[in-house]
Amino acid sequence: MSSEKEVNVSLFDQLDIVEDALELAEQEHASMTIEFLRKKKRQIERKLYQQPPLNDRKE
Repeated sequence: MSSEKEVNVSLFDQLDIVEDALELAEQEHASMTIEFLRKKKRQIERKLYQQPPLNDRKE
């Protein structure tokens, strides 16, 4: 199983990609893409900041 640090690094990488794409979409006034990327950003942040952390879950 991945450590919490590895999971967080992956989520932060995903967040960086989404934020970069969101910046470009805003420059291009791509409203549907902006809404999609904002939704993805919220989903990633929810995983990143959830309690308990992802790796503490019992299956």
